[in-house]
Amino acid sequence: MTLFVDMDEVIADTYGAHVEWYNKDFNAALTLEECHGKEVWQMVPEKHQQSVRLHATRPGFFRTLDPIANSREVLKELNNKYEVFIASAAMQFPNSLQEKSDWLDEHFPFIHWKNRILCGEKHILKGDVLIDDRSYNLQRFTGERPLLFTSPHNVHTNGFERAMDWEDIAAKFL
Repeated sequence: MTLFVDMDEVIADTYGAHVEWYNKDFNAALTLEECHGKEVWQMVPEKHQQSVRLHATRPGFFRTLDPIANSREVLKELNNKYEVFIASAAMQFPNSLQEKSDWLDEHFPFIHWKNRILCGEKHILKGDVLIDDRSYNLQRFTGERPLLFTSPHNVHTNGFERAMDWEDIAAKFL
């Protein structure tokens, strides 16, 4: 079985980083709980929204992300059992290519560089499972099992089998 695993909001905590960077930049106290069901930029004053949208263009943003809880341990086990690829839409933010590669080297060294797909569109992926936090990526996936990984922004999204966290992924596949 071939599993494609997204990076941002599936194994890398970009959402938490957006909140952290916003709070630091504007001396604010925004919390993850306040953001549930929305994008971070939607939860800040209009005059700050563009700044949040541009976090991903700032050097260091992708390199300093925290791994999502239990993603390393579960992905290591999945990698021993299945053909696992990390598939991330990295072309929108060109500086993210190097940062994402370096981040994977540090946090997921067991995922060989040949099993890393940094792309623009995920509909090109041909395999069995796609684990992603964005429904638009899952809608166009032609494999047998698109899984929506829960992130604060997608808590109200329906229409897909959901994986609540990495323990849930482990229960489904290990």
